[in-house]
Amino acid sequence: MAHKVLDDLFHDTLKDIYYAERQILKALPKMARGAQSDRLRKAFEKHREETEIHVERLQQVFEILGKAARGKTCPAIDGIIEEGEEVMAAFKGAPALDAGLVAAAQAVEHYEIARYGTLRQWAKQLGLKEAATLLGQTLEEESATDELLTEIAESEANREAAEPA
Repeated sequence: MAHKVLDDLFHDTLKDIYYAERQILKALPKMARGAQSDRLRKAFEKHREETEIHVERLQQVFEILGKAARGKTCPAIDGIIEEGEEVMAAFKGAPALDAGLVAAAQAVEHYEIARYGTLRQWAKQLGLKEAATLLGQTLEEESATDELLTEIAESEANREAAEPA
């Protein structure tokens, strides 16, 4: 077996999150269209714009490494997105739809937060200061999105989902 080091793991994980972000770009418009509340729809639309920037930052990190920006299939994000699609189909028009969409979106955010936190630390360890900064910026934005989704869930989506018919 080849001798693999942190640099190899960093590059492999970078390909994973690059694939994930590109899949998320495809899923967010569907989630925005499915959202019943304007606030949730706008949050998804805003996050799509941010995700485009996240992809650009990842491309910059690949450039820093001198590697082509390529994704690697990520079954985890594919599964999380599929679960979100199942929620949209099963709860379409129901009071619980937005609560389900928030939960699905937060599963995505938590995956991204875990990946970006790890990648930022590894970049620091590898002496890739510029990459660590770029990854840290995205980590902060992913965390802010997660906080916004929590606020939407607590202030409206969960409450509406719990109201008796």
